[in-house]
Amino acid sequence: MLRALSYIRHGEDQRPSSATVRLAQDKRHLRRKRITLDSGEDVLVDMPEPVLFANGDRLVLEDGRQVEIIAEEEELYEVVPRDMLHLAELAWHLGNRHFQAQIEIEPLRIMIRRDHVLRAMLEGLGATVREMVAPFQPVHGAYHGHGHSHDGHHHHHDHDHEHGHHHHD
Repeated sequence: MLRALSYIRHGEDQRPSSATVRLAQDKRHLRRKRITLDSGEDVLVDMPEPVLFANGDRLVLEDGRQVEIIAEEEELYEVVPRDMLHLAELAWHLGNRHFQAQIEIEPLRIMIRRDHVLRAMLEGLGATVREMVAPFQPVHGAYHGHGHSHDGHHHHHDHDHEHGHHHHD
């Protein structure tokens, strides 16, 4: 099985890729994992440390070929605020609940994974919420995807920090 030992960020190399792989947002945080390319070929991703890949990034295979990572379409909510101040308020509420969000200015919106409880909260705060299917590229939080890195190791965020709120799973 071919291995991918390095990567190139989107836009750093303009040569055409030789293959593609479609991955949902939660599948693009990789260190060592077997993935199946769109062609059906299996590749072992073997990075020296975990990498959060974005749409358009490329894996570099041992044989020199490049595999473009394509953000798979996911079921999302499009959250439309009244104005920029309202966007900040909605983003604060989502961040306070440690919920991943993709924030865009043109058009003015926030995209989140579907969750009926959050939908009700956001509509209660005056947002327009619509279902959509699109690639998801949330803002990188301070802890990159819900884990804390206290000692160089990534671990799941199940422990209590006693800061007055629960973590959404």
